[in-house]
Amino acid sequence: MKIISYNVNGIRAAISKGFIDWLQHANPDVICLQEIKATEDQIPVEAISQAGYPYQYYYSATKKGYSGVAILSKTKPNNVVYGTGIHHMDFEGRNIRADFDDVSVMSLYLPSGTNIERLDHKFMFMDDFQQYINDLKKEIPNLIIGGDYNICHEAIDIHDPVRNKNVSGFLPEERKWLDTFMKSGFVDSFRHFNKEPHQYSWWSYRAGARGNNKGWRIDYNLVSDSLKHRLKRAVILSDAIHSDHCPILVEIE
Repeated sequence: MKIISYNVNGIRAAISKGFIDWLQHANPDVICLQEIKATEDQIPVEAISQAGYPYQYYYSATKKGYSGVAILSKTKPNNVVYGTGIHHMDFEGRNIRADFDDVSVMSLYLPSGTNIERLDHKFMFMDDFQQYINDLKKEIPNLIIGGDYNICHEAIDIHDPVRNKNVSGFLPEERKWLDTFMKSGFVDSFRHFNKEPHQYSWWSYRAGARGNNKGWRIDYNLVSDSLKHRLKRAVILSDAIHSDHCPILVEIE
């Protein structure tokens, strides 16, 4: 099973840059999208269906043109869950889950902390999400949470850890939360296979950051410990340029 997670930074913009052709070539079984910034009626669902993904599930934010997540699949899930049931998390459309026979796939878009108010919201979201997942794992042990976590885990995951130490996305408290979350029963699938530095999934549009590879690794496919023995590979698909992020892939047996 091949699963991709991709913050597309606006699905309509990504489609205008060749996203659908790329999707056919990448050929995942399931793709988790974040920051779709659109409602289903604004998305060319028929073109996506013809590309091989007839099962499409969109969870948009209440605010137009903002946030939103989706899951596209070749096969029909047994069950799809929109949101978490926690209002402050759900009105921004940040979580959707598709349950298959022996694995569940979740698309997550964790908030960024662009100012004090949003940083407080981010910490509240993280705490409530941890509890939500703790409870969910009792029911669904085989879980893959693909998404934009808006946090770099370690110094190796950011191009300049010293100058970014007080920037949201690399704050000690954020990093500690992500570390604790992983240790609660998840494998960072990319680092399971690749321990090399300079591996990023997001670059600022400013100052030629992508061309100079001054990036951050803030997108993860976290896999339940129960699936660790089934991991085959995990890679960052940095050649895809439909967004300021790039897709990340995990493959399980």
